[in-house]
Amino acid sequence: MTLTADAATDSQPVLDVTGPWTPPGTLLRQMWNARHIIATLARREFFSRYRRTSLGAFWSVILPLVQAVVLAIVFTKVARVGLPGNAFVYVFTGLASWSFFSVTLGVASTAIVDNAQLASKIYFPRAALPIVTVVANSYIAVVNYVIVVIAVYASGVDPRPQAFGIVAAILTLLLLTASIATLLAGMHVYFRDMRYAIQAILLVAFYVTPTFYPLGQAPAFLRVLDEINPVTGIIELTRVGTVGADHHWWIPVIATYGWTAAVVGAAVLLFSRHDRVFADLL
Repeated sequence: MTLTADAATDSQPVLDVTGPWTPPGTLLRQMWNARHIIATLARREFFSRYRRTSLGAFWSVILPLVQAVVLAIVFTKVARVGLPGNAFVYVFTGLASWSFFSVTLGVASTAIVDNAQLASKIYFPRAALPIVTVVANSYIAVVNYVIVVIAVYASGVDPRPQAFGIVAAILTLLLLTASIATLLAGMHVYFRDMRYAIQAILLVAFYVTPTFYPLGQAPAFLRVLDEINPVTGIIELTRVGTVGADHHWWIPVIATYGWTAAVVGAAVLLFSRHDRVFADLL
């Protein structure tokens, strides 16, 4: 943050909230050096979230399971949508990814402002704060995917040679969620309406994500939105190795990796330019 004077009018100094540029390589090294801080804060966030609850972290697994049961009943018994195989298993393969993405993004995207007292007292890469939430929730993501595998095999589906898709889905989900959350957390420092805009976008995005319906059954206009949806590729990767994906599953997968690369680049550039002045705006 610097003070500059208006050369044309010689008026009082003007506050210029820009700060020095941090090279992307330096920023990434700082993030790596802060890995112990991230791990410590992630453990604290994970255990404090479910403190004094009877079921503890099991709530994060129970809620997606209940939602999957309700959606499976509604869309097979009421709406009578034809879902391949076991309806509950099919829906839960989608919700395992979506629930992690939406819940984590809703919290992590405001992490810098929500932790203003910590961020303004000592210096560390502010990008670490949204990453903390992603790491804290990653345990739940792994557990949900384990439940997906158990449910698939319990329903009588034969193991698929493409089961590696589940590992790829988990890694991609973590990277995509972390990059989007980091970018939005930086933007939220400047635009405080982001908190409410994100909630509205996630509400709409749930229905244009094939969590509870096959990608191939979506209407033409909706299928286009589904295919460019960054979460769709992750869901299709999960289904490749479990219940079976759409014949054109590779299209949304390519879109997902494209989104991930673009958002990672945008987040690195944003924090390289503004990381050192975020504390002055909190």
